[in-house]
Amino acid sequence: MQLPFNAVTIVMIEDDEGHARLIERNIRRAGVNNEILAFRDGTTALDYLLGADGSGEASGRRHLLILLDLNLPDMTGIDILERVKANPHTKRSPVVVLTTTDDSREIQRCYDLGANVYITKPVNYEGFSNAIRQLGLFFSVIQVPENS
Repeated sequence: MQLPFNAVTIVMIEDDEGHARLIERNIRRAGVNNEILAFRDGTTALDYLLGADGSGEASGRRHLLILLDLNLPDMTGIDILERVKANPHTKRSPVVVLTTTDDSREIQRCYDLGANVYITKPVNYEGFSNAIRQLGLFFSVIQVPENS
């Protein structure tokens, strides 16, 4: 299934190369053909999302879906989530937290900060594929809001 909104770019922030490959493979198996930009650390991901100047204007006209691991080598995913949701240019980008952390306080904190979905790894990849498929259907009928 090719999504009508090819302009939606999936930004995957995941430091474990094996997990990243598995996530991408399952996204592709679900028929989602959107561009996936993979980042292995928070610094380069934030440079892309917020731009070199940190203003976020770089993402002002982008349609983004962010897949975010919480355990990164240079910062926490919580730090990234806070910065993305606090920025007027990126705050409307959907964020799917995909992490090994299943602490209920951490989950609540992510939702409080604006995460749209929280998925605990190791993931039931059949369920994950189904969720990605449903996300594809979601994108086919609903436009992702402009960030600015």
